Amino acid sequence: MAGRRRWSTEEILDTAAELLRTSDAESFSVRKLAAALGTDSSSLYRHFRNKTELLRAVADRVLLSAMDGYHPEGDWKQRITTLALRLRESFGEQPQLAAIWGRYASGGTGSRLVMEELLQALRASGLPDAEIPARYHRIVILIAALISSEAGFGAITPKEHEQGMEQFRVAVLGADPERFPALAHFARDIRPLGADRRASFEEILAAQLAHLEAQIP
Repeated sequence: MAGRRRWSTEEILDTAAELLRTSDAESFSVRKLAAALGTDSSSLYRHFRNKTELLRAVADRVLLSAMDGYHPEGDWKQRITTLALRLRESFGEQPQLAAIWGRYASGGTGSRLVMEELLQALRASGLPDAEIPARYHRIVILIAALISSEAGFGAITPKEHEQGMEQFRVAVLGADPERFPALAHFARDIRPLGADRRASFEEILAAQLAHLEAQIP
């Protein structure tokens, strides 16, 4: 009788990423992944010690794809902005993985490439070395939060989107002007959270970088 097939690490990560396109980290399990591969969980633990390590590896592949072909161009602010937009685009193609990155982070090669470029860009800004780690941390938190938030909208179905839009219209356009005077006044100009997210992403990041630039001696 033929032996059970041995799956490579890349094949395991491919299948895990595909499962995560239609589920989340909570419902995902090594057992489900093993079933999809036609093997048992014990064979996967030869590659990854636990579920968290596996999820981090899947998220790291998105970071690697974002850095593929990347070449630093422009000043330090342009470098950080370009990098952030590349991350946004990569996770936009796999929105379920954005929440995993925000929660579990990653310690793989993709993560190190992102960290290296951000730190190099901050060094190029003229900030003293002593201040760079703290500034780096704030920028990463901002980027991860924006991407994770946006990914939540990318993961919903068309039906869920329409239901959300209907609730938005009722909540905003139907607001009682006596109880919610400001909301009623601005109702027709208020946009739903899913609108113009790239422009909002760029504007929020630009504001953070401008604030940082003002702190440079």
